[in-house]
Amino acid sequence: MTAIALTPSAPVLVPELAGTAAVEVATFRDAAVAAAAGLPDRWIAIGVGAADAVIDPNTRGTFAGYGVDVPVALGPEPPEPPGRRHQTPDAVTALPLCALFAGWLRGQANPAARAEVRVYSAEHDAETAMAIGRSLRAELDAVADPVGVLVVADGANTLTPPAPGGYDPDAEPVQAALDDALAGGDTAALAGLPGFVVGRVAYQVLAGLAGPRPRATKEMARGAPYGVGYFVGVWVP
Repeated sequence: MTAIALTPSAPVLVPELAGTAAVEVATFRDAAVAAAAGLPDRWIAIGVGAADAVIDPNTRGTFAGYGVDVPVALGPEPPEPPGRRHQTPDAVTALPLCALFAGWLRGQANPAARAEVRVYSAEHDAETAMAIGRSLRAELDAVADPVGVLVVADGANTLTPPAPGGYDPDAEPVQAALDDALAGGDTAALAGLPGFVVGRVAYQVLAGLAGPRPRATKEMARGAPYGVGYFVGVWVP
């Protein structure tokens, strides 16, 4: 495992979905692409979904469910088969948001990369999530070729009155502590995240994966556009 890139899972970072917000979130989008560009050609993406799943790098999907049919692929796309342009979005796999964003980011940062997505249930407790991370680390350490990890996760979604989760002023210090933990590689702080953090399980898998503390960290962007906590950075294990 050579590096771990941390990005949000926000559809608003995709220009076709952002509309007039594209300029406002450009800093986060550019940072996410730069973070992912530092990974080798094999990625393991970690995200949160309704249930545990492993999604193959040969999978394609679309953001059509978010309003625009922006196609994505988790690996280099083969030549387009005859009639593909006339297929409906239902002809490709319905993917969780973390996988869609990983596929879009791969296409922007390194089209030659292949991304396998590990989706973990939002219901896992901290102990289970960290055990998953430790097991994944052992798996990656046994691989001879370089592997990069992409953690696709958001913080709290209750940081402003118009936020998608409503407004909870108690979430603000939690988000600040989360940002600081990600900036400093504080895995112990990640282990104690409360349940309302949207990407809690992914961050706790990260804590198990990275061990006591990464060797180096780099913060590239943090903030809460639209009331959702976003952090972009890189950890060196």
